[in-house]
Amino acid sequence: MLRHAFSNQRGQRRRGKFGTILIALTLLASLSGCGLLGGEDESPAAEGEPTKVKVSIMPTIDLAPFHLAMKNGYFKEEGLEIETVNAPSGQASLTKMIGGEVDVSYSSYTPFFIAESQKAAEKDGGIKIVADASSASPGSTMVVAMPNAPVKSITDLPGKRIAITGENTICDTLIKSVMKTNNLDYNSVQWVPVPFPEMNGALTRGDVDAAFMTEPFITQSAKTIGSVPVVDTASGPTQDFPTAGYASLGKFANENPKAVGAFQRALQKATIESEDRSKIEPLMVEFSKVDADTAALTKLLNLQSKPDPSRLQRVPDLLLEFQTINQPVDAETMIAKASDA
Repeated sequence: MLRHAFSNQRGQRRRGKFGTILIALTLLASLSGCGLLGGEDESPAAEGEPTKVKVSIMPTIDLAPFHLAMKNGYFKEEGLEIETVNAPSGQASLTKMIGGEVDVSYSSYTPFFIAESQKAAEKDGGIKIVADASSASPGSTMVVAMPNAPVKSITDLPGKRIAITGENTICDTLIKSVMKTNNLDYNSVQWVPVPFPEMNGALTRGDVDAAFMTEPFITQSAKTIGSVPVVDTASGPTQDFPTAGYASLGKFANENPKAVGAFQRALQKATIESEDRSKIEPLMVEFSKVDADTAALTKLLNLQSKPDPSRLQRVPDLLLEFQTINQPVDAETMIAKASDA
């Protein structure tokens, strides 16, 4: 009986030891997963979110931070694998996103707010602003014309053919604003859709009387075909006006807050570095297809990455003023919520 009791005590001690070891191993594994031994995997893939993100882009200067983030591996550091798809205009870029061809769309802001006002993506959670890109600086968004064209000043714009990348984009919106400020009839303008890289040809052939351009196309046009500036559209009410950003469908943003946060952090890091022109001028040569001299002369847009609701609100307010949209849009509700982890 004593032998049996002693045997039970030894068994209990052994089970106690094994239980203690098991608890310790379980705790160690748990702590390892929380970062004590090797760190937590903070990439979007850690919780099943997609690491591959397709982004539609255009050959514009304010994408320099995006290309810098790609070159320096900042997206990869955040656990993202970015695939780019080219789009000829902001509207086309938005269409690719709504159609499911891409996850994130780069565009001027106007198509985003127009689509939201029309509830074009309501079934997918609406349009969400993922990151900012730029605002207009003096001389960075211009209406240009050939020296012998019938457009010599802003007063010549009514009734003329003006090249823009597409209607209801930042191009015609900025032109309408400066024309209204000068009491000119913007409704009489004939808008001609032309991609930025093809505007020089349209000007020299006389297909259009003037063209709206951003940098580096303004500098490139002056250098290659001798075009001259007619109107600085980043003036008056549109000074430092928000020009472009990145957006996704609400469904994507809501289901992938870590991916959104990772995208924002990578862009923010690159945007800060972009204050050094020497880091982005080579990217302008590579992706905007201009030579090094043109890149050096280009007037940069104001580059930024963090969406500011009060600043972005200027866009839908202006669109409402021109009746491009027929109801107010709250920019703050369109900013995607991101995870910091």
